[in-house]
Amino acid sequence: DDEFASILGSAVSICGVSAAIAAGGAIKGDPKKVSHTISLVLICAVPMLILEPIIARMIGLSPAVTGAWLGGTIDTTGAVVAAGAIAGDEAMSVAVLVKMAQNVLIGVVAFLLAIWFSLKDNKSSGEKPSAKEIWTRFPKFVLGFIVASIVFSFFMDESSAKSITGITSGIRTWLFTLAFICIGLDTKFKDLVAMDSGKPAAVFFTAQAFNIFWTLLFAYLIFGGILFAIPKL
Repeated sequence: DDEFASILGSAVSICGVSAAIAAGGAIKGDPKKVSHTISLVLICAVPMLILEPIIARMIGLSPAVTGAWLGGTIDTTGAVVAAGAIAGDEAMSVAVLVKMAQNVLIGVVAFLLAIWFSLKDNKSSGEKPSAKEIWTRFPKFVLGFIVASIVFSFFMDESSAKSITGITSGIRTWLFTLAFICIGLDTKFKDLVAMDSGKPAAVFFTAQAFNIFWTLLFAYLIFGGILFAIPKL
């Protein structure tokens, strides 16, 4: 259905967990579908963060191409950083940059989904959705992301930014850990196969396989010196 497709598509194409939550909020989706998608993201991310750096080393990819491949395919930012650490510092810097570029799209996609589903839900009544309804649907954490990014990008120097992230590191780690523990408490592996006869899982893994192949191709073309000069890391 459109609801499940939007959540799955956002997760596999942007940044996994955060995108699934943002899309689910924007469309007022079923929490079970959001949880189901998050489980698929995490199940897929764990083997990918270990295997992709190994495969990149085996086939002789450069650090830039490796990093772009990792950042463009692994769906969670934490897993991208972990995979980049395995691949090396140069690969990690590119991987994080590519993933951050994807993460910026969360706000755009959430806003468009909020408008689309508002129009869809109001189609039967013939009424246009109000700005209040779109605001209610829009996930507010995206605004925090945008504001924090603007402040850190244009109004603070690097040392000040690092001091703040250093102070909040412990809190962020605990909140991140608790969030994923709670996701685990709501995840039943048998439901991944049982829900809609396993079709959502099949769709997600098929899309991820497609993503792995094409992202590797474009990473090689863009970061491997074919279309553009090899970036200096």
